[in-house]
Amino acid sequence: MKSLIRDTLVVLLLSGLVAVAVNLFRPNPLPWVADQDYETMVPCPEPLGEVDEITVESDIILDDRTLLIDAREKDEFELGSVPKAVSVPFDWLDPVPEEKVAELVKTRAARVVVFGDGLDPDSGRELARELAGRGMRNVSFVKGGAKALFEAGLGTTGGAP
Repeated sequence: MKSLIRDTLVVLLLSGLVAVAVNLFRPNPLPWVADQDYETMVPCPEPLGEVDEITVESDIILDDRTLLIDAREKDEFELGSVPKAVSVPFDWLDPVPEEKVAELVKTRAARVVVFGDGLDPDSGRELARELAGRGMRNVSFVKGGAKALFEAGLGTTGGAP
Protein backbone atom coordinates (compact mmCIF):
# COMPACT_ATOMS: atom_id res chain seq x y z
CA MET A 1 0.00 0.00 0.00
CA LYS A 2 2.82 2.41 0.88
CA SER A 3 4.51 1.76 -2.46
CA LEU A 4 1.26 2.53 -4.31
CA ILE A 5 0.95 5.89 -2.55
CA ARG A 6 4.64 6.64 -3.16
CA ASP A 7 4.34 5.73 -6.86
CA THR A 8 1.23 7.91 -7.21
CA LEU A 9 3.00 10.90 -5.65
CA VAL A 10 6.05 10.40 -7.89
CA VAL A 11 3.86 10.28 -11.02
CA LEU A 12 2.00 13.43 -9.90
CA LEU A 13 5.25 15.27 -9.19
CA LEU A 14 6.83 14.27 -12.50
CA SER A 15 3.66 15.18 -14.43
CA GLY A 16 3.60 18.60 -12.79
CA LEU A 17 7.28 19.22 -13.57
CA VAL A 18 6.83 18.20 -17.21
CA ALA A 19 3.79 20.50 -17.52
CA VAL A 20 5.70 23.46 -16.04
CA ALA A 21 8.72 22.80 -18.28
CA VAL A 22 6.58 22.56 -21.43
CA ASN A 23 4.79 25.80 -20.53
CA LEU A 24 8.09 27.61 -19.88
CA PHE A 25 9.47 26.70 -23.32
CA ARG A 26 6.32 27.47 -25.32
CA PRO A 27 6.57 30.53 -27.57
CA ASN A 28 3.31 31.82 -26.05
CA PRO A 29 3.11 30.32 -22.53
CA LEU A 30 -0.16 30.01 -20.66
CA PRO A 31 -0.44 32.54 -17.82
CA TRP A 32 -0.40 31.25 -14.25
CA VAL A 33 -3.04 33.81 -13.28
CA ALA A 34 -5.72 35.28 -15.56
CA ASP A 35 -4.69 38.60 -17.12
CA GLN A 36 -8.21 40.00 -16.90
CA ASP A 37 -11.45 39.18 -15.14
CA TYR A 38 -13.81 36.78 -16.84
CA GLU A 39 -17.19 38.14 -17.89
CA THR A 40 -20.47 36.37 -17.49
CA MET A 41 -21.63 35.32 -20.93
CA VAL A 42 -25.36 35.80 -20.43
CA PRO A 43 -26.75 37.61 -17.40
CA CYS A 44 -29.98 35.92 -16.38
CA PRO A 45 -31.86 38.14 -13.97
CA GLU A 46 -34.22 36.33 -11.66
CA PRO A 47 -37.83 37.49 -11.72
CA LEU A 48 -38.60 38.63 -8.21
CA GLY A 49 -42.21 39.74 -7.88
CA GLU A 50 -45.15 37.92 -6.40
CA VAL A 51 -48.09 37.40 -8.75
CA ASP A 52 -51.57 35.93 -8.54
CA GLU A 53 -52.72 33.02 -10.65
CA ILE A 54 -56.16 33.43 -12.21
CA THR A 55 -58.28 31.17 -14.39
CA VAL A 56 -60.02 32.00 -17.67
CA GLU A 57 -63.31 32.34 -15.77
CA SER A 58 -62.04 35.45 -13.96
CA ASP A 59 -63.98 38.64 -14.72
CA ILE A 60 -60.88 40.82 -14.56
CA ILE A 61 -59.53 39.46 -17.86
CA LEU A 62 -61.99 41.46 -19.96
CA ASP A 63 -62.39 44.37 -17.53
CA ASP A 64 -61.78 47.75 -19.24
CA ARG A 65 -59.36 48.75 -16.47
CA THR A 66 -57.17 45.70 -17.08
CA LEU A 67 -54.00 45.80 -19.17
CA LEU A 68 -53.84 42.45 -20.96
CA ILE A 69 -50.33 41.34 -22.00
CA ASP A 70 -49.52 38.48 -24.39
CA ALA A 71 -46.09 37.08 -23.46
CA ARG A 72 -45.83 34.72 -26.43
CA GLU A 73 -43.53 35.22 -29.41
CA LYS A 74 -44.50 37.96 -31.88
CA ASP A 75 -45.40 35.48 -34.65
CA GLU A 76 -47.74 33.58 -32.30
CA PHE A 77 -49.36 36.87 -31.26
CA GLU A 78 -49.96 37.76 -34.92
CA LEU A 79 -51.59 34.36 -35.55
CA GLY A 80 -54.14 34.98 -32.83
CA SER A 81 -54.55 36.62 -29.46
CA VAL A 82 -57.16 38.19 -27.20
CA PRO A 83 -58.81 41.53 -28.06
CA LYS A 84 -56.99 44.55 -26.55
CA ALA A 85 -53.93 42.45 -25.65
CA VAL A 86 -50.53 44.01 -26.21
CA SER A 87 -47.56 41.94 -27.26
CA VAL A 88 -44.58 41.86 -24.90
CA PRO A 89 -42.67 38.71 -25.88
CA PHE A 90 -40.95 37.13 -22.90
CA ASP A 91 -37.27 36.33 -23.41
CA TRP A 92 -35.82 33.79 -21.00
CA LEU A 93 -32.39 35.44 -21.15
CA ASP A 94 -33.00 39.17 -21.59
CA PRO A 95 -35.18 41.32 -19.36
CA VAL A 96 -37.93 43.52 -20.78
CA PRO A 97 -36.34 46.85 -21.84
CA GLU A 98 -36.84 49.75 -19.43
CA GLU A 99 -38.60 51.75 -22.16
CA LYS A 100 -41.20 49.00 -22.58
CA VAL A 101 -41.81 48.76 -18.81
CA ALA A 102 -42.22 52.56 -18.66
CA GLU A 103 -44.68 52.38 -21.57
CA LEU A 104 -46.72 49.73 -19.75
CA VAL A 105 -46.73 51.75 -16.52
CA LYS A 106 -47.99 54.83 -18.40
CA THR A 107 -51.21 53.00 -19.30
CA ARG A 108 -52.21 53.48 -15.64
CA ALA A 109 -54.21 50.25 -15.72
CA ALA A 110 -55.79 49.19 -12.44
CA ARG A 111 -54.66 45.61 -13.00
CA VAL A 112 -52.22 43.76 -15.26
CA VAL A 113 -53.04 40.29 -16.57
CA VAL A 114 -50.36 38.38 -18.44
CA PHE A 115 -50.83 35.20 -20.45
CA GLY A 116 -48.22 33.12 -22.20
CA ASP A 117 -47.83 29.75 -23.83
CA GLY A 118 -49.30 27.87 -20.87
CA LEU A 119 -46.41 25.42 -20.78
CA ASP A 120 -44.41 24.52 -17.70
CA PRO A 121 -42.67 26.84 -16.95
CA ASP A 122 -45.18 29.30 -18.38
CA SER A 123 -43.79 32.34 -20.20
CA GLY A 124 -46.79 34.35 -18.99
CA ARG A 125 -46.11 33.54 -15.35
CA GLU A 126 -42.43 34.40 -15.70
CA LEU A 127 -43.13 37.70 -17.48
CA ALA A 128 -45.70 38.58 -14.80
CA ARG A 129 -43.10 37.87 -12.09
CA GLU A 130 -40.54 40.02 -13.91
CA LEU A 131 -42.95 42.94 -14.27
CA ALA A 132 -44.03 42.68 -10.63
CA GLY A 133 -40.38 42.55 -9.59
CA ARG A 134 -39.74 45.75 -11.52
CA GLY A 135 -42.41 47.73 -9.70
CA MET A 136 -45.73 47.00 -11.43
CA ARG A 137 -48.61 46.33 -9.05
CA ASN A 138 -51.68 44.09 -9.20
CA VAL A 139 -50.07 41.67 -11.65
CA SER A 140 -51.67 38.29 -12.39
CA PHE A 141 -51.15 35.55 -14.94
CA VAL A 142 -53.68 33.28 -16.63
CA LYS A 143 -53.32 29.61 -15.73
CA GLY A 144 -53.16 27.62 -18.96
CA GLY A 145 -52.12 30.63 -21.03
CA ALA A 146 -53.33 31.39 -24.55
CA LYS A 147 -54.55 27.85 -25.12
CA ALA A 148 -56.95 28.11 -22.17
CA LEU A 149 -58.17 31.53 -23.33
CA PHE A 150 -58.88 30.24 -26.85
CA GLU A 151 -60.63 27.15 -25.49
CA ALA A 152 -62.84 29.46 -23.39
CA GLY A 153 -63.74 31.42 -26.52
CA LEU A 154 -61.90 34.59 -25.50
CA GLY A 155 -59.29 34.52 -28.26
CA THR A 156 -59.78 36.20 -31.63
CA THR A 157 -57.75 38.33 -34.05
CA GLY A 158 -56.37 35.57 -36.21
CA GLY A 159 -56.31 31.82 -35.87
CA ALA A 160 -56.18 29.83 -32.67
CA PRO A 161 -52.73 28.89 -31.36
